[in-house]
Amino acid sequence: MDIETGELQRLRTGPGADHDQQRPFLVRVRFASEDPARVIENVREVLTCVVTQRGDWPAFERWPRLLPAWFVQRCAPEHPEPEAAGPFDAEAWLRRWGAMTRQQKAAACRGPWMLSDWLHCFDPTEEGAGEDRSWWWWDAGVDEAHGGWVQVVTTGWPFGSGSLSWLIEAGGGTHLVYGP
Repeated sequence: MDIETGELQRLRTGPGADHDQQRPFLVRVRFASEDPARVIENVREVLTCVVTQRGDWPAFERWPRLLPAWFVQRCAPEHPEPEAAGPFDAEAWLRRWGAMTRQQKAAACRGPWMLSDWLHCFDPTEEGAGEDRSWWWWDAGVDEAHGGWVQVVTTGWPFGSGSLSWLIEAGGGTHLVYGP
């Protein structure tokens, strides 16, 4: 079973026997929370919904009804349509981005994310980035009373972790730390 095919099974039951057969590149994200088990439950709930839709990707308008309401509510409001907002000025954006410190750039990549941006990371259609996805669920657990972890298979280090960070933060996790 390949990593992507087994993701839904691992979301539901854990890594299982394929853990010993494959040697994937795993990254663990540690987080703080008053209820780390609830954060893991929240993350699993959202990700399971998304993974089960990959075969027949819904139009964006359907997602707010498919995803848990708490997740949709925690996402940032959608930007107005490009025609209403005017054309996107890529040069101005690059100037602003280039003037930011590393810490400012990291903060800008954190949530809240717009739902459309977050879903784009999973969208397997031609318009989406889901075919280039760089992480897949592996496992999760609670370390201590106020800490937990989510472990993912990645394509290497570093990897596109923004969508994962936002999912954990939206689920109630704070103070995320990435490591082996």
